[in-house]
Amino acid sequence: MTDAAVDHQPARSKAELLETISASRLGTWLSCRLKFYFRYLSGIHKKPSPAMRVGTVVHAVLQQWNLARWRKAPLQGEMVGHVFDQAWLNADLEEAVDWKGEEEATKAGAFALIETYLRDTPIPLQERPEGVEVSVEKDLGCYGLPKLVGIIDLVRQGGRIVDFKTTGRTPDPDMVLHNTEVQTTGYSMLYREATDREESGIELHHLVRLKTPKLVVTQAGPATAQQQNKLLRLIDSYVRGLQAEDFMPAPGLQCGACEFFNECRAWH
Repeated sequence: MTDAAVDHQPARSKAELLETISASRLGTWLSCRLKFYFRYLSGIHKKPSPAMRVGTVVHAVLQQWNLARWRKAPLQGEMVGHVFDQAWLNADLEEAVDWKGEEEATKAGAFALIETYLRDTPIPLQERPEGVEVSVEKDLGCYGLPKLVGIIDLVRQGGRIVDFKTTGRTPDPDMVLHNTEVQTTGYSMLYREATDREESGIELHHLVRLKTPKLVVTQAGPATAQQQNKLLRLIDSYVRGLQAEDFMPAPGLQCGACEFFNECRAWH
């Protein structure tokens, strides 16, 4: 989920990181190997930003919304507000954010995203999910690669995979499909491993944080054999690079938003 809490975890050894691979970890590796080093191997911890907090809470509320539909007791009316308030409180208890006096405004904006989603979602309220927050894995040992692991936000009826994201700008469909190909192809492989059938397609639901929030849904078909082969090649590159401890930086426009900018500048 864009802008959601990143995978901050205690420092792990190279051997541990070669046992499994996730789409988020592979995405970090592909964007900048030094960023990968700071995030996963050094264990440098960064506090969540306000935008990340919004992503975390929105994701938590939509998870409960989907679980309620699965239980055939959908969240409606004031129930949504109660779930949102509890999710906000839980996130704050887990780790505080430096709000700089903007918490209430940010919280109101986050709830507006939820209201926008529930108003404009293409998912019928009475549609029962096939799966919610499904933890899945696929053994890639036959390729000499780590185990692929992941958590799928939602599987709609008919095997349609859904991933929820928050973002600060309106996404371009072609760019979305390009930038999320690692993630969506990984979900496809994981879904097929878990169900022994092909997904019917993938939906990326972007909630855009604008003055007037909006929902943008980008759709993709089932992953192709070419995309799956490409993902396996990327994972193989990850394995070889990690084994060689190739943690060279990748300077670019993305550096301005990187939480490890200062560490990177001081790196030798």
